[in-house]
Amino acid sequence: MFTYLHLAPLPALTDKLLEAKVIGIAYETVRDRQRTLPLLTPMSEVAGRMSVQVGAAYLEKERGGRGILLGGVPGVPPAHVTIIGGGVVGTNAAKVALGFGAKATIIDMNLSRLRELDDIFGGRLATLASNSYNLAQATREADLVIGGVLIPGTTAPKLVTRAMVAQMKKGSVIVDVAIDQGGCVETAKPTSHSNPSYLVDVVVHYCVTNMPGAVPNTSTLALTNSTFPYLLRIANVGAREALRQDAGLAEGLNTWLGKLTYRGVAESQERPWTAAASVIA
Repeated sequence: MFTYLHLAPLPALTDKLLEAKVIGIAYETVRDRQRTLPLLTPMSEVAGRMSVQVGAAYLEKERGGRGILLGGVPGVPPAHVTIIGGGVVGTNAAKVALGFGAKATIIDMNLSRLRELDDIFGGRLATLASNSYNLAQATREADLVIGGVLIPGTTAPKLVTRAMVAQMKKGSVIVDVAIDQGGCVETAKPTSHSNPSYLVDVVVHYCVTNMPGAVPNTSTLALTNSTFPYLLRIANVGAREALRQDAGLAEGLNTWLGKLTYRGVAESQERPWTAAASVIA
């Protein structure tokens, strides 16, 4: 099975894969030579850009939002977008938010990354170091909060607490893109495209897993561009040899014939695990 697995928050699914002795290679933990996540990146780009698009729609009054236009108009201030995480999701969300004319802030714990973002956006984007005080202040001031936190293969940390959500403006919106890994907002729970949102403390929560599924033409082409070379190699030489030849692909191995082989999943679920290198040797 070569696909997105996102096993960390799903112990029942992990059980099924182990019981069936599935060889499971997870797109979201495969690495390339630059140590980036080449198979997760295209979907993170789509989800990051979509998060602002979706957030703008849910800020409309008829969907429970504050009834404000993301970019404002002359004489009326724009909405304030707070983006948690300065990775691929956060960077793409910032591009679209600023393109809409919104006021945007990114929060990240990596100061070097914040300096890079400040250079990339030429000072148009506000940056904040991640700590509980800054998170509380930024979410309180925000009209739209986007959760873009990622720790590859493991459950996302709950950075936005229930107390912080309770202090947010009535009708503000949360889009938790990290929900595939459990979400980075304490009040977030997975939703579907058919029933995408709910309210907590009069704050709209949009927590759809697989957000890119709403734009399948774009998503399929973007994903296939990245996955096809790996797929061709697996088809030509078999899974074991492909994993042996490519250490980055081997980092995508999450389950192997009844054994859990990814440390992040094991730690999230408090299970024993076996290193991928030993099972494919």
